[in-house]
Order: sequence, then C-alpha cells, then structure tokens
Amino acid sequence: MSENQTIRNNWETELDKIALKYHIITLWVAVVFNLLFFITDYINMHQYWREFLTFRVVVSSICLITVLFYKQLKISIQLMGVIPVLLISIENAFIWGCMDAEHLQRHTLAYMALFIGSGMFVFYHVYYSVFIVIASVIANIVFFYFNSPLTPEEILVNGGFLTAAVAVFSILLIKMRLRLTKKELIARFALEASKHQLQIKNKEIVDSINYAKRIQSALIPPVEVVKDILPNSFLLFKPKDIVSGDFYWVTAIDTAKGDKRVAFSVADCTGHGVPGAFMSIIGLKIFNQTIKQEDINSPAKVLNYLNKEVYQAVNKHSKSDNVIRDGMDVAFCVIDFDSLLLSFSGAQNPVYIVRNKELTEIKGDKQPIGSDEGGISFTDKELQLEKGDMIYIFSDGYADQFGGAKGKKFKYSQFKETLITYSDKSIEEQEHQLEKLFEDWKGDLEQLDDVCVLGVRV
Repeated sequence: MSENQTIRNNWETELDKIALKYHIITLWVAVVFNLLFFITDYINMHQYWREFLTFRVVVSSICLITVLFYKQLKISIQLMGVIPVLLISIENAFIWGCMDAEHLQRHTLAYMALFIGSGMFVFYHVYYSVFIVIASVIANIVFFYFNSPLTPEEILVNGGFLTAAVAVFSILLIKMRLRLTKKELIARFALEASKHQLQIKNKEIVDSINYAKRIQSALIPPVEVVKDILPNSFLLFKPKDIVSGDFYWVTAIDTAKGDKRVAFSVADCTGHGVPGAFMSIIGLKIFNQTIKQEDINSPAKVLNYLNKEVYQAVNKHSKSDNVIRDGMDVAFCVIDFDSLLLSFSGAQNPVYIVRNKELTEIKGDKQPIGSDEGGISFTDKELQLEKGDMIYIFSDGYADQFGGAKGKKFKYSQFKETLITYSDKSIEEQEHQLEKLFEDWKGDLEQLDDVCVLGVRV
C-alpha cells in the first residue's frame, strides 16, 4: 500500500470516529429533548397536545432505535446524523402548520436552533444537507396547505424567510466544518507519516554512526592500554556526539639503548561528530605509521610527517583552487622516564607542567596540522622534569564550555587554576574532580565540543 493511500485510510477512519461520536450525541439529544419540548407544546397549544405528543414519540423512538441498533441495522455513520435532523425538520413543519401567526413567531427560534445545532454537531456531505432542506420545505408546504389558516405572506413574514436563511447558513456551516476537519486530519496524518519516515532515517543514520564509532574505537587505544603504558595517568574523554573529533594516542617507544620512553598525544580535529571523526581516523592511522619510520625520531618530526600526510590525504584529488585546509591541533609529548626529559612539539596546542603548585606552559607552534603541505617545520622543545610533576595535554573543549551561573565560557585561566588546585591529588581524584566540575559548570546547557584531557604524573 502506498504512503498516500495509507494516509487517506487513516484520515477517513479518524473522520468516521469523529462523526460517529457527534452523531451519537445528536441522536441522544433528539431522543431526550424532543420529548421534553412536549411540555412547551402542552402549555402553548393545549388543543393539539395529542397530535404533537404522538409525533414526538414516533421521532424519538426512531432516533432511539437508531442509536441503540445502528450496528445491527447497518446504518451508515453519515445517515445516523441525517435521521434525527430530517425527522425533527418534518416534525417542526407539522407543528408549524397548526400555529397562528403569534405562536409561529415564537416557534421560529426552535426551528432555527435545529438548523444551527445540526451545523455544530453533524458531519455529512452537502447533498444530505440539501436533501434535508428540500424535504423540510416540501413538508412545510404540505402541512401549511392542509392545516394552517395563515396565508403564504403571513408565513414568510412571521418566520419563513428567517428560517430559510438559517437553513442555508447551516448547509454552509456543515460543509465548512467537514472540509476543515478533513484538512486538519490529512495534515496531521501526513505529519505523522513524515515523522515516522524521519525516525526511520534517523535510526539508519544513528546505526551508521554507531558503526563508525566501532571503527574509531578500534583505532583509539582503550583506557586499559593507556593505563598499562602510563600507569600513573588519567584520561577524561567526553565526545560531544557518538563519535569524536578529539582523539588521544599513546605508545611505548623501543630504543636500541633500552631506554624507557613513552610518546603520547591529544589531537583536536576540525569540527566534531562525523566530520571530526573522519579526520581523527586519518590522524590515528598516520600516528600509527610514524612508529614504523626510523627517521621520525622526535615530536617535531612526527608533526611534520603528520602535517604532510594529512594534507595529502584530504587533498589527493583536489584542484589547486579548491584546497581543503581542514586538519587538527595537536600536543605531542615524549617522556624519557630514565632521564625524566620531556620532549614536546605542538600544533597550536600547548602542554602544561605543574610542579609544587606552579604551572609552566610550553606553547606549541602557531600553525595547525594539514593547513599547508610545505609549511614551516614544527619545533622541538625540551624540559627537565622532576619526580611528582604533573603533565597535562588537552583539547579546547573543556575551557570553551559555556555554563556557570552566567552561562559564560570556562576559559583557560580558570582551567589552569583548576589543574593547579588538583595537581597534588591522586590521579583518580583529579579525574573525578575534573569531570564533576565540568558537569556542574555545564549544568543544563548543551556540551559545546568534544573534551579530552590527558594527565600524567612523573
């Protein structure tokens, strides 16, 4: 079944439900109130009370049978609305035929109420409305001809014209309500169908992204591996979306001298989510290639190699006037745990070293990875470490997060103070406090970017 046919079936079914509800109400109103109005008949025109009562009992009985047994009698939903309006129209025509001019003027309001009430409650096609009005006119002509002492002019002046106008108004009202209800239902079910399609598409996209996460997770070393290589370290890694544009990389370096050296890095790719994740996969792949290159033996050479390979990877088929300059900011460290020498090179990003509650910042070179194939070479910077020093490398997600009482950025100045404050705590406590502070600062606001903070104690 096509989507349009499904929508049509749905709105037609819902329209039938609405019509059935209102037509059942109309029938019960006809059963009860039609009989109650006999009281006014008896008071105003006592001489005709038997005839009026008989007519009202017949009409109410037919309406009662209809509302109780419409399923068994297989009466259509639209016809359920036609029956009470048609019968009461004929009943009113009979009652009018027995009235003088004074009573006719008074009773005109009852006839008008019938047509207005039908316009407010019934749902049927316009041809039913036209049929009821024609049947009512014929019934009035017949009953006035045989029963009424009034002339046609008196009938028209004392209520005929006004009732005819209200009858036309009721036709238009019923038609308008039916059309508007139909449009509203069509729009609602079309919206639901679109929403359903969006949910299906969204699930397919999320499933694809989750699969991409599996690929990314296979390349990013698990926390257990990081802890095995850097036992005295913590990692705060909070992707904004399912996949991350931030990534970290850690590896032990084997040397001919048998020195105990560890290389570790945090990179922040252009964008976040899927675009950032694509770039992170490229970066991780190239990082893994560097350890196989014997001539790449310093942080600066790693970044030079990374810069060249990333640029070529994203611009392999690009023309000279359509160069892609997306890349990443990187902080890359190597620690010789025998000599406690830190070697560092950075693409935009720095490294923080906290010793005895004092923070030293070694800034990276002011050029990102992947922006220019033949750019200026990155530089190596060294610092002699001491036992107990804390080393922090990070992306910009933590410092750039909006939050707090005024919804402002956390900022690097506050980030530095935070690291200094917790630097003498245990590795586990630092990770816990940094994450708690971040969540408290963010509050109900959306996470702005991926967050990655790697802390290492010497």
